[in-house]
Amino acid sequence: MAPRPSLGLRARLLSAFALLCVVTAAAVAGGIYVQARNDILQRTQDAAVQAMRSRMETLFPLRSAAPGPDELDEIARAMTDGNGSGLAFYQGEHSPVSPQPWPRSPGGNVPILDPGVIPPQLRRMVADGELAWQRVVRQDGAWLIIGAPLLIAERGRPTRLSGIEVYVVRSLLPEQRSIDRLAARAWLTGGAALAFAVILALLATRGVLRPVRELGRAARLLGEGELRTRIAVNGSDELADVARTFNNTAAELERHVKQLREMEADARRFVADVSHELRTPLAALAAVADVLDEEAAGLPEPAGRAARLVSQETLNLTGLVNDLIEISRFDSGAAALALNEVDVAELVHATLRTRGWPEQVHTELPPAVTARLDPRRVDVILANLVGNALRHGEPPVSVRLSADPHWIALEVRDHGPGLDAAVLPHVFDRFYKASAARARSEGSGLGLAIARENARLHRGDLTVTNAPDGGAVFTLRLPRGAFDADGGPE
Repeated sequence: MAPRPSLGLRARLLSAFALLCVVTAAAVAGGIYVQARNDILQRTQDAAVQAMRSRMETLFPLRSAAPGPDELDEIARAMTDGNGSGLAFYQGEHSPVSPQPWPRSPGGNVPILDPGVIPPQLRRMVADGELAWQRVVRQDGAWLIIGAPLLIAERGRPTRLSGIEVYVVRSLLPEQRSIDRLAARAWLTGGAALAFAVILALLATRGVLRPVRELGRAARLLGEGELRTRIAVNGSDELADVARTFNNTAAELERHVKQLREMEADARRFVADVSHELRTPLAALAAVADVLDEEAAGLPEPAGRAARLVSQETLNLTGLVNDLIEISRFDSGAAALALNEVDVAELVHATLRTRGWPEQVHTELPPAVTARLDPRRVDVILANLVGNALRHGEPPVSVRLSADPHWIALEVRDHGPGLDAAVLPHVFDRFYKASAARARSEGSGLGLAIARENARLHRGDLTVTNAPDGGAVFTLRLPRGAFDADGGPE
């Protein structure tokens, strides 16, 4: 399953900073806004109630215990002090009001109070002798309605209700404007805080991402083989510790790789030197082995068997030394191609004829397929593949040629049991034997490794798979023409 795409580190840091700022600003500004709003409304409400209590004290003594409409109007005007709107009730009658429900007063600040606007709950509380108030929100704004009963307090007698109810209305528009300005400031403060947080996030991400990018670049160079890559260490924070750790790791890696390369070079030099030194005594042994081989038939047993054994082992040792010399040329970069335009089908037939295999191998070789190759090296590859198929596979063994305008492909196949899945990745390893029972055989264990090196020297490749119906299939792909700048066929 493909990994889900994720935001980059910069985007995640910016999002985290912005989210933190938004949450913090919303919490702080929202809390301050709610508290300030409640405080403003509470102060306005307390002031209005206190003013109403003060005005109610100026009404005593009343001219009549049973006031009519004119007296109720005077009471209502006295309660508003000529600035606002009020109503006075007594036994179902009330002071005069405008015929329009809740119109604005001529000053535009306070509505003209209408009986139908006073909430029923407020009326019940005032009728029970309580001073009460309630905020009312209408389309034209918020208003505070305060209601109070007029009480009769006489010396020596308990305080009692007079039956007169007074209601006044006060506009909360100035307070609402103050609250709106407070909300606007809160939004501006939050926006400024968000912008400041984004700037801080950019600075923070710049400080964090620069060493991270530098670390990524250095790791990429190190992976490409630039073992001298190091990172500048600045400061003493966690990123500086990571940089120091990277530098120490790179230094240790460089030291170990240098040691391994020196050991590998010494080993290759040793193999090459020993192989070359063995060629002279092997040449003498081969000459003696030829003589022994010719005389073996006339020698009594077991001397004849020993002579044949010496001859065969001399040939095996000579092949091993030649293979070691050949692989050392690849390791040192001394191997070179001698390219010629050749007919591939003729080259395959020549390889089979030279080894005496024409009758044992089935071929599918279309004519007139030419390629620019090194015939000797391709002959080594084919001889190794066909020889392995004949020795370790089962007949029939086949060689099939296919081509396109840029590449040729030679498939060598047998019909044996094929290769185990555990063996396939190691087929081209040096000195690898697929079975412990074959640990002592006539092969050097370098044949397939040399074959693949020859294929790669041509800028091609050699691969192996198991056929669905049984048998191993080795496929040699080689370019037909010259190489371009990218290493492919032109």
